Amino acid sequence: MPSTSQLAAFAVASILFIQVPGPSLLFTIGRALTVGRRDALLSVVGNALGLVGQVVLVAVGLGAVVAASATAFTVLKLLGAGYVVYLGIQAIRHRADARTAMEAAGLTGGAAETGWVSVRTGFLVGATNPKTIVFFVAFLPQFIDDGAAAGPQLVLLGLLFGVMAVCSDACWALLASRARDWFARKPQRLDGLGAAGGVMMVGLGAALVTTNNH
Repeated sequence: MPSTSQLAAFAVASILFIQVPGPSLLFTIGRALTVGRRDALLSVVGNALGLVGQVVLVAVGLGAVVAASATAFTVLKLLGAGYVVYLGIQAIRHRADARTAMEAAGLTGGAAETGWVSVRTGFLVGATNPKTIVFFVAFLPQFIDDGAAAGPQLVLLGLLFGVMAVCSDACWALLASRARDWFARKPQRLDGLGAAGGVMMVGLGAALVTTNNH
C-alpha cells in the first residue's frame, strides 16, 4: 500500500486539484443557487459516488483506454456536457417555479427535488467528468507502491479523493446556499437567481466541450 509520505503528497495534490474551478465545483455552486442547500448537498454525495465509479474503472484499465482514445474521450465530454447544458436550460425555463412555490406555500426555499433525483443528478455529472478521469489516469499511479498490486491502491486513493471532494464541495454548497437564502428574502429575486444558475450550468457544459483532450 502507499506509504505515509505518498499519501501526504497525494492529499496535497488532490486538495489543489479540487480547488481549481472545474465541472464538479461549478456544478455544485450552480445546484446550490438553483435548488437549494439540501439538494445541492445530496448532489455532492452523488458526484462523489460518480468519482468513485471512475476510479474503479481506472483500476481495471478502462481509464487508460479512454485517455488514449481521442474518440472515446470526445464522446464522454459531449455526453457530460449535453446533460449539464440540459440542466441549465431547464433551470432557465423554470426560473419562476421556485418563486411561485414559495409564494404559494410561504416557504423560504425553492422547489425541492426528491433525494434520489438529486443524488442521481450529481452521480451523472461526476461519472462523466473528463477532468477527473485524466487526473486519475495521469496522477494516481505516481502515488502507489510498485511492489504491491496496483488495483487496490488505485481504489484506495480514489476513495480518499472522493472524501476530500465531498468535504470541499459541501463547503462551497453551503456558502452558495447562504447567498441563495439571502436573495430568497425577496421572492422576485429568485427569478434572476434561477436564470443565473442555469446560465452557469450552460457555460459549464460549453467548457466541457472546449476542454483540451490532452
